[in-house]
Amino acid sequence: MTATLPPPPPPPPPSPAPDPARHGRFTSEVMAGGSTTEKGDDELVGGWRGALGVAVVVAMFVALAFASIWWFVFAIGVLVAIFLHEAGHYVTARLTGMKATQFFIGFGPRVWSFRRGETEYGLRLLPLGAFVRIIGMNTMDEVDPADEQRTYRVKSYPRRMLVITAGSLMHMVQAVVLLFVVYVGSGELVTRHGAEVATPADGVAAGQTITGPALAAGIEAGDVIVSVDGVSVDDRDHLGVLVRTHQAGDTVEVGVLRAGEPLDLSATLAAREADDGVPSDLVGTAILGVSTFNATETVEHGVGSAAVNAVTDIFPVAWESTKGVVKVLNPVEVFTHVTGTNDNIETRPTTLVGVGGITDDIGNDQGIFGVLFLLAVLNVFVGVFNMFPLLPLDGGHAAIATYERIREFGRPRGSRYYADVARLMPFAMAVVTLLAFLFLSGLYLDITDPIG
Repeated sequence: MTATLPPPPPPPPPSPAPDPARHGRFTSEVMAGGSTTEKGDDELVGGWRGALGVAVVVAMFVALAFASIWWFVFAIGVLVAIFLHEAGHYVTARLTGMKATQFFIGFGPRVWSFRRGETEYGLRLLPLGAFVRIIGMNTMDEVDPADEQRTYRVKSYPRRMLVITAGSLMHMVQAVVLLFVVYVGSGELVTRHGAEVATPADGVAAGQTITGPALAAGIEAGDVIVSVDGVSVDDRDHLGVLVRTHQAGDTVEVGVLRAGEPLDLSATLAAREADDGVPSDLVGTAILGVSTFNATETVEHGVGSAAVNAVTDIFPVAWESTKGVVKVLNPVEVFTHVTGTNDNIETRPTTLVGVGGITDDIGNDQGIFGVLFLLAVLNVFVGVFNMFPLLPLDGGHAAIATYERIREFGRPRGSRYYADVARLMPFAMAVVTLLAFLFLSGLYLDITDPIG
């Protein structure tokens, strides 16, 4: 007689949805990743109202194109990035058997919508992002029992991770494509050793690019400073470090490249004076008296090398974006920027208003390829930021899925563990508050003290 093993215990059912009166609509939407309100066919925004809403949106883009062609290109690039992010979630959700009920560009009230199959598509009033509504994102999400097997929460860990990371992966794909186009079209702008002396055309006021010791030494605009007392200069920041290793009054040998030809000059360093924006610990330190920026050169690429470099260049940009996100998420740093006591551009929060504000300068200086490069960097930053393990970001959902998978180790095969996301609500709301603070602070700074 053959022994029959009992079947594995069924997975525990998700926790029942909380009382709406206790948690509220906003809380539910934060945890669900989008609107939880489903509209009937008679409530869709079509007809003349929908046409009017679409006409208003189109008119805004037309006005933007008349104001600045580069703003228009940038705005279209951002819109495409947002759409493809959500398309990544939507397509992978459908491929893995999940039910997606909404696909919207924007937040807030519906401007225009229509239904195809089980999904409502459309535009909302506030162009601050987009969302795809996938049912059952967590245990707080109330779902029709008939649809339970199509929820995000009951799918396997690999499927949940594929869906939740698809948005950021689409940003990386876009960045690679944009970099490829830039490298093929205009070449790759790479940083080389040295610090190039600025000119008034580089945005530095006339008469302030070369002063004091540098002027007396014969340093000229366009020179590339490559060494100080025989020590090679990596970049403009390294130049400052090398100069400050000496004392005011010291004479140093400055190696420069002028029109590609090496030249050795002698400069007697001066002392930095107290001035607005100069930290007190730098007052009295040695200065060369020259404004510089990182020296660059353009490397031409064929199709093959452009493709390889477009992929490999993503990694250092992603690392710098990670460090940038950590700096920007510091509310203390943000507060010092708002109060005017901090002018460090690396820690300053900004919004698309600020980024878009420099688009004209980049477009006028570098053309379409400069704007495309800006969009590539922006895509990488957004992709990295979105995967930080903070609810309601995608990274927060990925962290919950990973935690649930870890808790399932050692349990009977097929047995699932469901995290009690209701206990994370205070943390999630704190994150939402922080993001709102960062956005409002960045918008205030972008308006009152524009970048560039």
